[in-house]
Amino acid sequence: MMDYTDRFCRYFLRLITKNTLLYTEMVTTGALIHGDKDRFLRFDSCEHPIAFQLGGSDPGALARCAKLVDHAGYDEVNLNCGCPSDKVQTGNFGACLMKTPQLVADCVSAMLDACSIPVTVKNRLGVDDMDSYGSLADFVGTLSEKGCKVFIVHARKAWLQGLSPKENREVPPLIYERVYQLKRDFPHLEIIINGGIGSLDEAERHLHNVDGVMVGRAAYHDPFILSAADKRLFGAATPAPSRKEVLSDFARYAQTQVDEGIRLNHLTRHILGLYAGQPGARRFRRYISENAWRPMHVADFFAQAAQSVPPAPSRIYGEE
Repeated sequence: MMDYTDRFCRYFLRLITKNTLLYTEMVTTGALIHGDKDRFLRFDSCEHPIAFQLGGSDPGALARCAKLVDHAGYDEVNLNCGCPSDKVQTGNFGACLMKTPQLVADCVSAMLDACSIPVTVKNRLGVDDMDSYGSLADFVGTLSEKGCKVFIVHARKAWLQGLSPKENREVPPLIYERVYQLKRDFPHLEIIINGGIGSLDEAERHLHNVDGVMVGRAAYHDPFILSAADKRLFGAATPAPSRKEVLSDFARYAQTQVDEGIRLNHLTRHILGLYAGQPGARRFRRYISENAWRPMHVADFFAQAAQSVPPAPSRIYGEE
């Protein structure tokens, strides 16, 4: 979810769901060590629980970054072994790391020694022709021996040559059963499934076989699918907020960020899907897209955005 789950996106999602675990974008070790640490590590306290996702393959650099993440107050640090992009392969991290499980195990061990928070791994079923269940089980087993207890498994393999990152999210077939088998074979580990999951109904079905579910782009493009997660999956008693309440709360947050010098469209690009599937969704998206870059008061902008959506129909009680 690079270029998607920045701190503005995560704040917005946290207005919709309080209990789901949120992940940062993948940040490379080089960017964190040599770049703007404050920009990469900054987050609002309301974002808890939150995991920081790292990309890298050097145990020393990953250990240094894990320590920074721990000190910044994150709840988890995640090592990405699933991203298939050419840029990631050139840097020898992401999905290509599944070809070198011992190196990844060394990375995990170094990270665990450097921090006090959980170190987790996100991976694929396999890469290229190294896609048997045996290879996947060996990868997980090797890392678990070094102390990794949580695996987020995208239920597709990755083709490192010939497919774009987008195609790698769609072309290789989903094989959920292999992730289920991992849980059966490693009952002491926490196995979380990812890939092609677009609703809470689907998530609940997967939870009969695994410990958790990760939802990515479906939640970004239609974030309100998460609005019932707190009640359905976590047993929360607090009613889910309405879209109007979320928009109003985000407007107040946006004002604080604009006051700090953030451009409004850097925040509002994340809320385009708030009314996905609802009457007026297209008008809402158009208004946001056409006006977020214009010089105007933040309060006026959000008031106009709210007015672009027709009011919800009144409920009539006593009728069948």
